[in-house]
Amino acid sequence: MEHLILVAEDDSSTRGSLSRAMAQAGYRTLQAADGPAALAVLQKEPVDVLVTDLKMPGMDGMVLLERVRADFPETIVIILTAFATVDLAVEAMKRGAYDFLTKPINLGKLELLLRHALEARRLTEENRGLRLRLWETTGLKQLLGRSAAVQGLREAVQQVAATDAAVLILGESGTGKELVAHAIHYGGRRAERPLVKVSCAALPEGLLESELFGHERGAFTGARDRRRGRFELAHGGTLFLDEVGDLSPPTQAKLLRVLQEQEFERVGGTETIKVDVRLITATNRDLEGLVAEGTFREDLYYRLNVVPIRVPPLRERVEDIPILAAHFLRASAERWGKPVPEVTAEALALLCRHPWPGNVRELQHAMESIVVFSKGDPIGVEALPPAVRGEGQVADSPDRAPGASLRDLERQAIAQMLVATGGNRRKAAEILGIGLKTLYRKIQEFGL
Repeated sequence: MEHLILVAEDDSSTRGSLSRAMAQAGYRTLQAADGPAALAVLQKEPVDVLVTDLKMPGMDGMVLLERVRADFPETIVIILTAFATVDLAVEAMKRGAYDFLTKPINLGKLELLLRHALEARRLTEENRGLRLRLWETTGLKQLLGRSAAVQGLREAVQQVAATDAAVLILGESGTGKELVAHAIHYGGRRAERPLVKVSCAALPEGLLESELFGHERGAFTGARDRRRGRFELAHGGTLFLDEVGDLSPPTQAKLLRVLQEQEFERVGGTETIKVDVRLITATNRDLEGLVAEGTFREDLYYRLNVVPIRVPPLRERVEDIPILAAHFLRASAERWGKPVPEVTAEALALLCRHPWPGNVRELQHAMESIVVFSKGDPIGVEALPPAVRGEGQVADSPDRAPGASLRDLERQAIAQMLVATGGNRRKAAEILGIGLKTLYRKIQEFGL
């Protein structure tokens, strides 16, 4: 493939000699005497590499670089500079130039630099293609189902992934909000950068602020060293804040400032740190209701809710239950080294009738439990969890008899869920649809 090189240089002698040297090296070349002329060429031709002088009359190389990075991001830019302006050339590299050469130009070095730059772009394009295929197989295709609700969800993810807009993912616990966040990140331009995740409900207030913004040494008892927060770690990439409805008012105020200014200070520090982060948030709570109650900032809500995406509960996509159940059975069988069990028609009918209050996560746990205890026989009704078979319902429990108080019902629900999850409090909180901090408080309150 013949690559096109554009030389932007106000000195005609230098411009001509560079063009001839690159033509002899096998490249097709075009020339421009200044920045506007170079932009005019770029508008007409798919230029692979722009070699531009840093100092030109009118539009200099720095302004030209910024225009090219904004309007023609696929074009590689190499800066030519006099020895006295090396610091300025380094600044140009920070703004997106591939590299720079000092004058007088060593043609051998320039040719080598061109080869390296074009090879780097080829690898980048290959990686982009691999990421796209990876996203299609592990991102969108992980949003399993054929229901209209899931098809609409996939379309929304595809559209928003191509942007940097803030996304608020809404849905009950266990619906797959984190999976949606993954699909958005890895389908966008930040896919090569980090995806950093924080559960706002899993950490006490004092630790959450340090977790998000970092802290300086000595900022509080136990802060023996400086620590970078999740915003710093996510620089250039995406920060996913789960259960954002559990943020305290002080943390809400600090988060709002980061979204507005793209800067913050570490806990106990005075240095202002600037970041470039895409924010994706998720919640199972009614943020509009919290705003009306005055417990969630209205201005922050509108900052987070630029693009809302609702993940439907499993009861609204019943036709997807057989697909999801088969997927989880295969995955669990592979994990535990067992054959994939078959499901009888009667058992499948019960799976489809169950309301699945814990949504997809509850279904996943049920299928994993079935595989663990499976002896290779087809899965019949008797192999399903008691709740799916209709056992242990409200009317069957003496503690849930008519006349029981709401407190008694709440205590019974939490106690049964802790037993059902083997004491896994995080899993119990997810299935119950409450925050982990709320669950800990209820456990203490009820003496469980």
